[in-house]
Amino acid sequence: MTDKTAPAKADQRKDFVIVPGNPAPDGAEIVWFEGSAGRSLRACIAPALTYNNPRGTVIVCPGRTEFIEKYFEVARELQAMGFAVVIIDWPGQGLSDRLLDDTKKGHIDRFETFMGALAKGLDKLDDRLPRPYVSLAHSMGGAIALATIAQGLVKVEAAAFCAPMWGLKSKFLGMSYLVWAMRVTGRSDNYAQQPGPAETFETNIVTHDKRRWQMQRDLCDAAPELELGPVTWGWLGASLNIVSTFGKAKALNAVNIPVFIASAGEEKLVDNASHAAVCARARLRACHRRRGAPRNPDGNGRTPGRILGRLPAPAATRRHLMRLATA
Repeated sequence: MTDKTAPAKADQRKDFVIVPGNPAPDGAEIVWFEGSAGRSLRACIAPALTYNNPRGTVIVCPGRTEFIEKYFEVARELQAMGFAVVIIDWPGQGLSDRLLDDTKKGHIDRFETFMGALAKGLDKLDDRLPRPYVSLAHSMGGAIALATIAQGLVKVEAAAFCAPMWGLKSKFLGMSYLVWAMRVTGRSDNYAQQPGPAETFETNIVTHDKRRWQMQRDLCDAAPELELGPVTWGWLGASLNIVSTFGKAKALNAVNIPVFIASAGEEKLVDNASHAAVCARARLRACHRRRGAPRNPDGNGRTPGRILGRLPAPAATRRHLMRLATA
């Protein structure tokens, strides 16, 4: 099977998925826009609450399997800090169009598809977003945001990253060769790992925060179309390709803005060594690395991990974000 838009396009629902304890940000609304291959993509825009003097716009870049509603808590905190907020459901995730007939497959053809979606979404909302722009990205969203900034597709004045996917933990030597072989033999759309038993809080590897873990579970139960399964060989290949670009000479020369990076001390998915490598390679005005706890920005249980994702940012992260935005 080759990459293609799912035959049945996603319903362009007008309302957010709401569950108890997770209200939408004040004044938030859904905006639909067209991505590559005519795909319908969903975005959320939430205005700054300081209408007369907004601090700017925070562009929230979710991780794999994540979706707009998971970041409501983060968005409400950012609004309270004086920012407008934009969150995008990536192609193949959330309620945006999926790429394959099997909509549970975590698939992408290339990261340029994600990057183009971000640029197009911001372009559509351009006249509604106060400047300056600040990027706030988690895990896979960290790879998308860094590549987009480095290539000049989006201009931001500062960026914060939580457990960014700038390298992958390889489970075995030669993984890249296996991924290459699966793709060239036409198996890009196949699962790299078959779906297993449903995840429980005890078996999850991204958060120690049971309340927020349950919140994501409740959202997927309320709207099963939000859920996403394991990755395909295509996703793995695209991910290896994009992270390899960060190690190329001069690839990060354009990243000359204040940057904050939070690395998870109990990281199971991304390669923390890549965070130090990017810090050393990029021309950063400021680079703060913190390690500890789990990896989810929503406060998954890895202490510094509460920067993005499902949880609210802790006080220390909020202070860093404010410094970045005003640097």
